[in-house]
Amino acid sequence: MAKGLLLPAFYLPNISYFQAIKQATGPIELEKFEHFPKQTFRNRTQIATSSGVLSLTVPIVHGRKDHLAMKDIQISYDHPWQRLHWLSLQTAYRSAAYFEFYEDEFRPFYHGSYKWLFDFHYQQLQLLLKLLRMDREIVFTEAYTAPSGQGVDYRVDLHPKKPSLLENSRPYFQLFQEKQGFLSDLSIVDLLFNQGPDAKNYF
Repeated sequence: MAKGLLLPAFYLPNISYFQAIKQATGPIELEKFEHFPKQTFRNRTQIATSSGVLSLTVPIVHGRKDHLAMKDIQISYDHPWQRLHWLSLQTAYRSAAYFEFYEDEFRPFYHGSYKWLFDFHYQQLQLLLKLLRMDREIVFTEAYTAPSGQGVDYRVDLHPKKPSLLENSRPYFQLFQEKQGFLSDLSIVDLLFNQGPDAKNYF
């Protein structure tokens, strides 16, 4: 297989995730076999609210085994996280210029039932690439390989506790910018809901 871009599967990925996609050539290779790392964007995203940055976390089923592969992580429905996430998105962005434009595209992720976290992320990524008009093939890893320093591998560097990889950090209009200042490298939905079809020109 041709070498492309190796990415982890994220929940509503941040803007730098899509900048990496825009800059790379070849297919997007999504990592299925890594051991699920805690406290990362694998099940967390960040949006802008009137109170600042809000983290939204998809709860997962914690089985008896440690070090489950990403492909084997199940979503937990022990509490109504979908309703809470959708309400948070509506509250944060209902006044954004393009929220209603995209609302019907995102609603199914918060009303349907998804067993596997990886599948949930994959379907979101397909939608987001379509909305951003990024024509990319998505393939999956067939086994885990450790980072080698060769190729374009962002499995480690895209992390909440590491500096943003966003090179193009020019501000765009955000709803709460006068109160909060510009908040960089949030979930891609922040860019989409505020900029609409022009979001593709940000990269």
